[in-house]
Amino acid sequence: AADLWSVYSKPVPANGRELWTLFLQCSCVTAVIGGLFYNWMFASLEYSWHLSTAMAISFSLLLLLTLFSVHPARCVFSMIIPMLGTKQGRKLLLSTCVMIVVVNITPNIISNIKTILQVLQCICQNSSESLLNSTALLETASWEFGDAIRETAHVINSYRPMNGHFQFSLRNNDSMIYQQMHLAGEKIGRDFLAVEVLVKDSVRVTNRLVAGFSVLFLCFQSTWYLKNYLTKLHFDNFYITKKLERLAVDRKAAHLLVGSSKNLIRPTGLKLSREEVMLCLVKAMLLTVALMLMLVVVVMDHFAFSVADTAVRKAAQFSVVPVVLSIKYSVSAGAKIGVLPFLLTLLPHSYKELPLQNFEKSYHHHLIFSSAHCKISPPTPPNPSVLLVVGLLFCILYAIVFLETYAKRLCRKIAGSFFESWEEKRALYLYKKLSKKHKEK
Repeated sequence: AADLWSVYSKPVPANGRELWTLFLQCSCVTAVIGGLFYNWMFASLEYSWHLSTAMAISFSLLLLLTLFSVHPARCVFSMIIPMLGTKQGRKLLLSTCVMIVVVNITPNIISNIKTILQVLQCICQNSSESLLNSTALLETASWEFGDAIRETAHVINSYRPMNGHFQFSLRNNDSMIYQQMHLAGEKIGRDFLAVEVLVKDSVRVTNRLVAGFSVLFLCFQSTWYLKNYLTKLHFDNFYITKKLERLAVDRKAAHLLVGSSKNLIRPTGLKLSREEVMLCLVKAMLLTVALMLMLVVVVMDHFAFSVADTAVRKAAQFSVVPVVLSIKYSVSAGAKIGVLPFLLTLLPHSYKELPLQNFEKSYHHHLIFSSAHCKISPPTPPNPSVLLVVGLLFCILYAIVFLETYAKRLCRKIAGSFFESWEEKRALYLYKKLSKKHKEK
């Protein structure tokens, strides 16, 4: 492994064997990066497969040519990988989390809301139709009650009512009501679909911009680090490296490193300064805020499913409500009907008692609130794999927060292995600086 890295980090291969080894290394690296680049564009950024394939092939060929022929480019590219453990890497992972949540959870929430609205539409439609059908019950009751009154009045030949029926009418237009409710439901569905498409398109475009900017900034950050490393001897130069230890031993000044151990750290050590620990905690708190926002969306998904599932189950369990219309018409036992009193003197034998019949009858109807003919989409349960992926990504994000310091140390080590002569100059500069401070004390 050390020999392979030595060939990879050399400015110029020493012989043909090292040249072919370097070419094979660059080819393997570009093949892996090209596959990851294709998957990132197609699965995460949601580009078409042919565009993702063309971009991945073009990027791989350009990367292979650049890595094989340009030594500083290999160094910059090698530093991009640990740079993923810094701020820009967190942005990439966070944008991926947002895209996963929006693409998988938001449509699920909207689908469950549609189910709830379909249940409400079904209840309103069936209850209104059932209520309108109950008007026929009133018409039947009024007609039979009118017949009973006519029969009673017909006993007296002197009185001929024109019509004993109650005139009951109601404009009943079921098809118009159904059509209006159907149009309202379609309009609500179109509005929800438009909102869903708008949200997905907006997040997709934003995610692509953030991802592209983050990748470009990763390249810029690695280039900026290498530029400062090669032009400023004091830049990121407070590590006790092997070259510095060897230099101090050769000049018999090993005590300089012992006395300055509080200000210097070893690049391979796990020690973090107080400032580094506080900075990590602040970044972890900001990441927790983003996590809380993600959890709000996840909770909304579970809540929408719970409401939709309850609505569908309760709508199916709605019992039929019985409605009873009772008409009771009674006359006292001693009631009599006769002709007018002044006719009694003229027609003494015309008076007669007429029996009055009581009327009592009940009419039954049922109000229906749900029907099997309703088109209700089944509620969509939350996808547990989405929550698992998001949780895993956030675990990586929290790990990156505390590994960022070590990622920067790795960048310095990579730069030192690519430019060993310059690393010796930096070690000499740090040694002189420590020696000067020791003499002043």
